[in-house]
Amino acid sequence: MLIQSILLGLIGVFCILDSRLLGRLNFERPLIVSTLVGIVLGDMQKGLMVGASLELISLGLVNIGAAAPPDMNMASIIATAFAILSNAEPEAALTIAIPISVLGQLIGILLRTVLSKLTHTADAHIEKGEYKKACRVHIVWGTALYSLMYFIPIFLAIYFGTDLVKNIVEAIPAWLTDGLKLASKILPAYGFALLLNIMLSVKMLPFLLIGFFVTAYSNLSVTGIAIFACTIAFVLAEFKFKKERVVDELDSLD
Repeated sequence: MLIQSILLGLIGVFCILDSRLLGRLNFERPLIVSTLVGIVLGDMQKGLMVGASLELISLGLVNIGAAAPPDMNMASIIATAFAILSNAEPEAALTIAIPISVLGQLIGILLRTVLSKLTHTADAHIEKGEYKKACRVHIVWGTALYSLMYFIPIFLAIYFGTDLVKNIVEAIPAWLTDGLKLASKILPAYGFALLLNIMLSVKMLPFLLIGFFVTAYSNLSVTGIAIFACTIAFVLAEFKFKKERVVDELDSLD
């Protein structure tokens, strides 16, 4: 358990540094990070199942500027690990993920408060011409604090909390488990609603309706619908870019 806890903590560190130090490879997305947890713990199928559900929930969560949305990265790691180690259903993992994401959000706000103080420290070093110290504050201390923010909670939760969570899951009555399963089916719809609230416009509405009716009446699988949607997007993009090229050529002739 010690090795697994350390590995999961390191996965959390790697994923949180993805968009902060390593570029953006999207390793912090719930679907990918839960799959990594499943690989480490030897149950990739359940990792994919939990990750897909958490991904649907978090579709509409956008981290803009200094805003701190619920931390689905930390929640995905801990919830997926608990689901695998305690042999619980994926639906139970979703109910664990929500409060963990809020806890991660609070930790993130606290860390941003500390980092704001480090910014003033770096500014002071720059004013004195101590650029190496300013660089060290920015790169070393910021990275170290973000790493500790993820490694410590994940390590402690996995190493000390598995048996406790397993006992709690086994003690949950059947009526509550059924209610949680029903709620887990509603939460992905909530994620889609958040995403539509951001993306939906008059121009996008026809595509939403086309997708809805194709899904409802075509009896195609999800893979088939995805291929159909990608084909339409490719054709429309070709028409758009071709039109733009024609306009550019006409402008060059003028």
